[in-house]
Amino acid sequence: MSVEETTRSKKKSKLDIDRDILLNAYGLMCTARRMADTYEENRDVCSKYVHSTSKGHEAIQLAAGLQLQPYDYAALYYRDESVLLGLGLAPYELMLQLMAKRDDPFSGGRTYYSHPSLKREGFPVIPHQSSATGMQAIPATGMAQGIAYLESQGLMKGEERSVVMCSLGDGSVTEGEVAEAFQMAVLRKLPIIYLIQDNDWGISATGKEMRAMDAYEYAAGFKGMERMAVDGADFVDSYLGVKKAIEYVRKKRSPILIHAKCPLLGHHTSGVRKEWYRGDDLSHHQKFDPLDKLKYYLLAHGEDESTLQEIQQHAIAKVADDYQRALAAEDPAEETFDTHEFAPTPIQEEQGQRAPLGGEKVVMVDAALHAVDEILKRNPEALFYGQDVGGRLGGVFREAATLAQKYGDQRVFNTPIQEAYIVGSTAGMSAVGTKPIVEIQFADYIWPAMNQLVEELSKSCYLSNGKFPIQSLIRVPIGAYGGGGPYHSGSVESTLLTIRGIKVVYPSNAADMKGLLKASFYDPNPVVLLEHKGLYWSKVPGTTEAKTIEPDEDYIIPLGKANTVQQAAAEKIESGEACVVVTYGMGVYWAKEATKDISDRVTIIDLRTLNPIDWEAIADATQRHGRVFVLTEEPLLNSFAESLAGRISKTCFQYLDAPVWTLGAANLPAIPLQVKLERMMLPNAQKVETELWNLLRY
Repeated sequence: MSVEETTRSKKKSKLDIDRDILLNAYGLMCTARRMADTYEENRDVCSKYVHSTSKGHEAIQLAAGLQLQPYDYAALYYRDESVLLGLGLAPYELMLQLMAKRDDPFSGGRTYYSHPSLKREGFPVIPHQSSATGMQAIPATGMAQGIAYLESQGLMKGEERSVVMCSLGDGSVTEGEVAEAFQMAVLRKLPIIYLIQDNDWGISATGKEMRAMDAYEYAAGFKGMERMAVDGADFVDSYLGVKKAIEYVRKKRSPILIHAKCPLLGHHTSGVRKEWYRGDDLSHHQKFDPLDKLKYYLLAHGEDESTLQEIQQHAIAKVADDYQRALAAEDPAEETFDTHEFAPTPIQEEQGQRAPLGGEKVVMVDAALHAVDEILKRNPEALFYGQDVGGRLGGVFREAATLAQKYGDQRVFNTPIQEAYIVGSTAGMSAVGTKPIVEIQFADYIWPAMNQLVEELSKSCYLSNGKFPIQSLIRVPIGAYGGGGPYHSGSVESTLLTIRGIKVVYPSNAADMKGLLKASFYDPNPVVLLEHKGLYWSKVPGTTEAKTIEPDEDYIIPLGKANTVQQAAAEKIESGEACVVVTYGMGVYWAKEATKDISDRVTIIDLRTLNPIDWEAIADATQRHGRVFVLTEEPLLNSFAESLAGRISKTCFQYLDAPVWTLGAANLPAIPLQVKLERMMLPNAQKVETELWNLLRY
């Protein structure tokens, strides 16, 4: 057979995928490869900030990027630049992020290359996710859960059936939080695709060192997880596999995992170079180069070499031009460095009636219950979940009693014992338009959730340049209440207050609980609402005033506003015989009890919100009184209370007539079970009274 006849024969063989798609993929693959080579050739410039490229992963990533629709959602990982090219982003846009330029479309120069935050017409929504490997699985699954909820309520806009794609490296699947995401996806049959890219490397650790099985094998343990394996270096196999997976999830509304085996042809990152440790493995991986595979496929099916050469040259020219443009682009203005820590809240003023005529007194836990009830009634996109809050129990403190019966198991439901998922899922929920209220059963149990709270929730607004604030209300029962013991009595506010980008609220009575809970819900940022268990029912001696007349349904208190709950006499302040106690939570009642005989000499400020803090109220009271007492339930050493005392001392030093006094719990690792030991450890009214007299007599 002649050469001409062979060529004609090739042209007759049927393509598995439309020719235009194949040629577009080839062009984008050439683009991605030339971008990686350009970064390497210009290492002094491009490695100023650490980055990874998709070199070796282009086929599976383009197969995904070319098939996601504008009504879909994605959670990508740090090697997914080719997904972004497949979606339609230009090399120039990606290079702006590489070089941390002002017009970086994702973060304005705030975060790494291939860390997208995209909310643009005609593109899938890609919320911010961190560089904490595998952590995007929980927010991504939260997106799928949010979509499932909106669909169940008839609230999903448009007729299209959205899917979520979560992209992960195989090494990250060993993370416990990935298991939490998989568990929830199969438990609730969520519309999500887990795309696992497996190049058999972590950084310098191989798959054999890191795992007993790959992700495909591991997924078999999650009953209800459909599985698929594709050749991630073969664009045709990858494209057809991804197409099948998307069709499955759109139709079945159930999860699927795609395991794609890929070569790693580039460095792990620009800072961890392949030549340091890869050895002969590099030449082995080179045999599976996806660019070569696609080129051979196209030639074997009759495409002209000259056509492919023209496509490649166009990609090379495009990358060169975009690189020069990106180099010349403006850097971020330095004065913008602190914008977008929080999104603006609509709640700026106290509204409604705090004590309506004819109102009845309620305990604090019921005020919270009624507030959530009213929120669910007014906001169909709101839902409430956590351990044991469902209809069978209604919360271990009865703080969710009757809600599941009123609003259904789709809106108020139990979760597995998965604190990371409970908190982290709210990031995804918020991204799709739901408004989650969640509960951590005890403050002592919050620690498994801290990674999600820190890496996903707190940083999202700032690192997305304001595009993705996370509306998340996290309720946390806190504090000692007499015999709760070491794992049901702890205080965690100081740890929470080291996290920038979240708000921390701490009501001390029923009226404040209702007003602050509602403000927390309507705030577009993550809010942790600390609810003292000892104040829930006013059963702890001295806490009867925590029970108040219930405010009306419209009552709301802006966050960051302290409340003066006791005011010293003006003449005592004027004569220098008074002091101010700055406290919150149970401290309010210790201070009131301690000062019942000297109330004319002691002002008590209830902070109510710890971040943002009402510094103006604190500074004003300090200037007027000259003596300040900071009171907390936490162990004092290195606490929020000590930090606040230090700030008062530094900022208001010239107004002080005495050192800033502090009192907190003994500096011990846990609260003992036996109530006599607990009393020894914690502050109480008697201890407060003793220290107040020391301050007043100073």
